[in-house]
Amino acid sequence: MIPSNTNLFRYEWPEGKQCAVIFSFDVDGESPYLFSNASEQSAGIGELEQRKFGPRVGVYRILELLEQCDMPGSFYVPAYIAETYPELLPNIVANGHEVAMHGYLHERVDRLTFAENHAVMVKSFEIFGQQLAKQTFGYRSPAWEMTPELFDLLKEFNLQYDSSLMGFDHPYEVNGVVELPVQWLLDDAIFFRYTAGPRDKGAPINPDQVLANWIQEFDGIRKYGGLFMLTMHPWLTGRAQRIALLERLIQHIQQFDDVWCTTAEAVADYHKASSNSGSHVVNLG
Repeated sequence: MIPSNTNLFRYEWPEGKQCAVIFSFDVDGESPYLFSNASEQSAGIGELEQRKFGPRVGVYRILELLEQCDMPGSFYVPAYIAETYPELLPNIVANGHEVAMHGYLHERVDRLTFAENHAVMVKSFEIFGQQLAKQTFGYRSPAWEMTPELFDLLKEFNLQYDSSLMGFDHPYEVNGVVELPVQWLLDDAIFFRYTAGPRDKGAPINPDQVLANWIQEFDGIRKYGGLFMLTMHPWLTGRAQRIALLERLIQHIQQFDDVWCTTAEAVADYHKASSNSGSHVVNLG
């Protein structure tokens, strides 16, 4: 018997849809490497070049696939990457996709002071504003780490939502901000990240195994009426073998007509106006 206090809330999606799917892409490029190694001097360029593949090539292969499959995407771009590759944001938007903020240099927000995080926001808005007419954006924290103070900054800068936490598998609210949850199982980095460095935990996983994992999770999320938020990095998933994986995953998802394939921005807007708003609220103080 299920205990009476067990929460079996079912999220209500528009037009009777069973679940929502967001294909999200963290276009980090070389920014995490530069942030993590800011105090070190190295003549090596191996990992830098590996990561630069993302904004140079991988993101455009992904855009091509999304166009072929009529699949929307949400792209989280550190402002340093937007600044370094000034054609990137306009190209993503011109292809009909969402762009959102992801720090400046992929900084860990829990390692910065409030003033430092504030300065990152100011600089990010300056760079995005120089390249795009749009002035409102969503947000994803680098490394999926957040602090209560950062939610105050999101509200101060009128960021439309956050997508960094894992407290539910459907949209909810944290300190007055819409939260679109992520999860590690649906992040390509834990399967494919390999740089021949000390952080590597083993060779990349066979894409067929990853596809099976993601299909199983999608089928489960659809059963329970949640949000399937897939997080990919163009320097990883932009490689040829993994583009093929992504295409097969899209084909599986698109065979169901009760699935809402959309952007994070659209889900956040829907949540705010729907009867789901206020149903699951987390107050961090």
